[in-house]
Amino acid sequence: MSFIQWESLNFIHLIWVIIPLILLVIYSFMKKTRILQSFAKLEALKHISTNVSVPLQILKVILIIVAVIFLAITLMRPQGNPTEEKLLKEGRDVTFLIDVSKSMLAEDLKPNRLENAKLAIRDLVNHLDGDRVALMVFAGDTALKCPLTHDYNFFLNALTSVSVYDISKGGTLVGTAITRCIDTIFQEKYRNYMDIILITDGEDQESFPEKAAEKAGKQGIKIHTIGLGSPTGSKIPIKNKEGVTVKYVEEDGQPHRSKLDLKMLQQISLVSGGKCIPVKTGYLDLIDIYNKTIAKAKKKEHTGGKTLHWDEWFQFFLAIAIILLIAEIFIPERKRQI
Repeated sequence: MSFIQWESLNFIHLIWVIIPLILLVIYSFMKKTRILQSFAKLEALKHISTNVSVPLQILKVILIIVAVIFLAITLMRPQGNPTEEKLLKEGRDVTFLIDVSKSMLAEDLKPNRLENAKLAIRDLVNHLDGDRVALMVFAGDTALKCPLTHDYNFFLNALTSVSVYDISKGGTLVGTAITRCIDTIFQEKYRNYMDIILITDGEDQESFPEKAAEKAGKQGIKIHTIGLGSPTGSKIPIKNKEGVTVKYVEEDGQPHRSKLDLKMLQQISLVSGGKCIPVKTGYLDLIDIYNKTIAKAKKKEHTGGKTLHWDEWFQFFLAIAIILLIAEIFIPERKRQI
């Protein structure tokens, strides 16, 4: 491990200022000599300028150049003496429970219900700081895609791959998904600091979601339901490899229309102490929903990893630069007269 680092290494380019500075000094000396020679011959000039000290002039130039170097080092902000520190953060544990049944392919939200939900989740996670997040998907079964973590990049990578093909078993068992979520992810001693964001169109095949939500509420876990889809129903497209709709999912020989079951979602939130947000076919703003619900709830303190603390060393170099510049001012260019 390095014991020194530079916070603003780009300022190293200021050291190149020294080259034109040296050239300027050389030019200044040459110009001054030419001017003096235009007024007197070389032999006479030696007698006229006997009280001028060339070494003192050179010393003053050297002090300025070295001061510029130390000022550049100051701006580069050298840091040292690294010590490891634990990061303490406050937050809640938030699990996104996403419906990946075929009905989430309905296009009453663009590009479809599932992709619309994924975009909103991505925006929210990029907004978070301190909360742990987890990801589960469900249809006729339930699968864990990402355990509780502070690693938002890992979560977002898992989110990107979510599709209706994650669960091979068809149907929508909301109650089973809630129960699996509680049993798989949440630690009992922290359940007062936990939330489930359930994103679905609400269609359920008699999995008793209200009972599962009531169980969650008794354990202090709030379920916030996000209802996506048209209440009047929308057809579920089946696309070819080119993304063109070739037919629709049928039921009894007719295209099946997936409808939003808002009443069931409202009941889930009510018995668990959460909020129900009927997005329907409108704009899904999870950041606003989070700020109005989860962000205001009680948070727990936890360790969010480790970091290195570096001491600032720039003050030392700045002090030297100031001393050199002050010294340059008080050094005369002429010899002392005895």
